[in-house]
Formats: sequence, structure tokens, C-alpha cells
Amino acid sequence: MNTVAGIDLGTQSIKVILYNPKTKTVVAQAQKELDIIAENDGTREQKTQWYDEALSYCFAQFSTEECKSIQALGVSGQQHGFVPLDANKKALYNIKLWNDTSTVDECALITEKAGGDAIVIEEVCNLMLPGFTAPKILWLKRHKPDIFAQLHYILLPHDYINFILTDAYTMEAGDASGTALFNGKTRSWSKRICNIIDEKLLSLLPEVISSEKPAGFVTEEAAKRFGIPQGIPVSSGGGDNMMGAIGTGTVQEGFLTMSLGTSGTLYGYSNKAIADPVKGLSGFNSSTGGYLPLLCTMNCTVATEQTRALFDLGVKEFDALAAKAPVGSDGVVYLPYFNGERTPNLPNGRASIMGLTSVNCSKENIARSAMEAAIFGMRIGLEVFQDLGFQAREIRLIGGGAKSALWREIAANVMNLPIKLPENKEAAALGAAIQALWCLSHVEGNPIDIAKLTDEHIKIQEEKTVLPNPESVEKYTLAYKEYTKYVDAVSYLYQ
Repeated sequence: MNTVAGIDLGTQSIKVILYNPKTKTVVAQAQKELDIIAENDGTREQKTQWYDEALSYCFAQFSTEECKSIQALGVSGQQHGFVPLDANKKALYNIKLWNDTSTVDECALITEKAGGDAIVIEEVCNLMLPGFTAPKILWLKRHKPDIFAQLHYILLPHDYINFILTDAYTMEAGDASGTALFNGKTRSWSKRICNIIDEKLLSLLPEVISSEKPAGFVTEEAAKRFGIPQGIPVSSGGGDNMMGAIGTGTVQEGFLTMSLGTSGTLYGYSNKAIADPVKGLSGFNSSTGGYLPLLCTMNCTVATEQTRALFDLGVKEFDALAAKAPVGSDGVVYLPYFNGERTPNLPNGRASIMGLTSVNCSKENIARSAMEAAIFGMRIGLEVFQDLGFQAREIRLIGGGAKSALWREIAANVMNLPIKLPENKEAAALGAAIQALWCLSHVEGNPIDIAKLTDEHIKIQEEKTVLPNPESVEKYTLAYKEYTKYVDAVSYLYQ
């Protein structure tokens, strides 16, 4: 048996799957939970040693024969995180994560010195937002100058895993485009933005390789440490959204992938660079050579989890409660900004429930409005996609929220597009494994088109496809207008 390994370094856990390309099945998988350091000032951090220990744990769950079967590895990682290492490859500080919002001041400083939002967008195809990597680097310089002086390697979470596997210091365009240091159109680092942060920064950044090339090959040390074959290729990898795109077949135009997890994302593959950062559509690259315009909200399933805990209900009980409420939750509107928000850009945002009256104030309406809010946030991005000429035929739904039949129904009607459910629930891990297979074909001199690979390996659960209901679509169009009215009304409070 020959396999490829897909590693998914998420916010809450690290997962490893072994995928058999011949039988098109996941033959083994392991997972280890990760902690998060959270502070009231918006700090969200993790430690490199947690990643090291979790990865070792996962590989230890496989048999010797399973580990020996691995021919290539691919790594997916949470985007935007900042992993600072010294010249001896040791962590200098905690990893500041994508959902860390403690860098608002640094964003303002970089934007001001660059000459405003328009210049920043021209330089890095995005606004300077707290989630991105660039302000995190400046934060380290401003708050920990002695540590910053020792900075030698600048890595994203997936690059860190590549680094400990291969000892090769590289990055690829997909994840690099989420740093706010990289111009996705020219596929190069922005000297202007780098110099604003520090004049030595540009010299510290890694080489950016093309997506089909290996980041490196498993070293002798890593082979012994993890029990995997020495010398096998590790693909370029990418951010979790980029790998999720591969794992759902969103590697050609016409498809959108929507992920309902802690954060919510909506993205689609494009052969040309399209973006509107001011309206929340980031200008990212794909990890297959093209572009991946993407909307991200920082609070997706957060509202339902918070409300479910408040009501002391299980997941199925919560869904059943929400299903009793009408479309639009009888006018109840949930603004789910528990962690601040990225789209709209409200890093200091707070959650609120609006539109309550003595008649519609019920657990049922509040529960459903929490679910609807997650999809209303996604519709913001869909409208921008459409304004830019992107013609979506369907949405492929992933993430924890995809398990809910009610959420799939809400999504189909709010977005007015067919909702399809991929068979494999670990889209990012599977995408990493397929990218590894793609990389292996190039290393062996028999290159395969990535779209051909995804057509062959991504299966859709056709029986769970949900089509829009015209009557519900009309009702949700009105409910969405109410939602945007409340967002506009409170936004000034959180600027």
C-alpha cells in the first residue's frame, strides 16, 4: 500500500490523514487538540512546542507499516499566524494567530506611513488588518524589541511544519498573499511595506516557490523523530483556505467553497486577480498557481456555540429549536461579533441581538437568528464576487456547520445557489494530501493537472444537495436588508 499524508494544522487541533490514491480512501487518521492563550486585549496565541508535540503524537498513532507507506506529505495551516524563530531555529515568542486583534495600533501605523489604504492595497492587494501577519511583526518590534533584534526566520504556521520536516526555508504564494507583505499580482514581496516595519525585514523573508514544487524533502532528523521515510517530498502546502479549495475541487472557475467553522470563509478560484478589500474580499493567491479571492468573518459558529451554551442545549437540540422559528427569525437579528470582526472591519466589535419585541423574543427566534447571521456574513462576500463578474454555479459547503441540514437549507436560500456537500469532511487535510500527490507527480517527472486530480478524488454527496426555494429566497432577501441596516447602525461604535 502506498499513501500520501495530509497534515492540517488548525486553530483548535492538528490532524493527520493517510490517503490511498489507488482506492481513493483515507486509510488512517489521527488528531490532537491544541490550547489557545486568550486575553481580553484581543491576544490569541499558541506555542511552537504544542505543534511539535501534537505532530509527534499524531504520527505515533500510526503503525510502522502505515508510516512506511507514505510517499509524500502536504501541509495545510491556519493562515496569517506569525512564527518568529532565531538563528538557531528556536522560537523567540508565542505564535500570534489569525484571530489575534491586539495589533490595531500597528495596522494604523503601517497604513499611515504607507500613505493610506489605497497605497496599501496597491502594494499588497489587501487592507492592513489585525488578522494579517505584517502588523504582528511590527507588534513584536514595538513591544518586544530585544526579541525582535534576534529575529532570523519568519514563518507562517504551515511553513513552520514544513521547516521542521525539511529544514528548508520556503514559502508559497497562497499563504504568502495573506501576510500583507506580498503582492499577489506580481508574486513578490512589497519592499515598501517591509521597510515601513523594519529595513532588515525584506532580507529575512523566505524564497517564494511555485505551488507544484516541493518545499523540501524529509530530513534524517525528521524521519527519526516522526517515524516517516527519509527523503520523501513535502509539497509547498498552503493556508487552510487554499488547501480547503483543493479538498473541495475549487481549483477551476465557477465553484465557491464556503466554510462554516470558528471563522467563516467564502472563496473561489479565478484565473485572473480579482478582489475588493474595501468591501471585504481579500486578494489572495491560490496554492495551485491561480488566484483565490476570499471573504473571511471571524465569528461564524461562534454565535451558535455561545447561544447553545447559554441555553444549555446539545447541537441537535439547538438545531431542532431553531427549526421551529420562521425564515428571518420573525425580525430578530443577531450581530455575532464576539471576537471583534474582520468583515466588516470592526476589530473592537461586540455581539448584540437586535430587533427584539415583546412578541418575537423567544429562544427559537434567537437560536435561528444566530444561524442566519453566519450566512448573512457570507452573503456580503457573494455580492462582491458578483459585482466583480464572478459567475458562481454552486457552493461547496465544509466545516462543522456543514453537518447541519438546517444550516445547509439556510445557506441555499440566503445565497440563492445550490449547496453541495463533499463526501470527505476534512477538506483541508485532503487538499494537502492531493497537493502532495500533485507534487509527487512533478518530482517523478509525470506531472498531472491539479483539476484532473480533484475531479478524480473529490466526491460529492449528491443526495444531500439543497436547491434554493424561491419563496424562502424572497423572504431572506428582505431579512438580509434588515441585517445590513443594523450592521450599518452600530458600526460606528466599534471603529
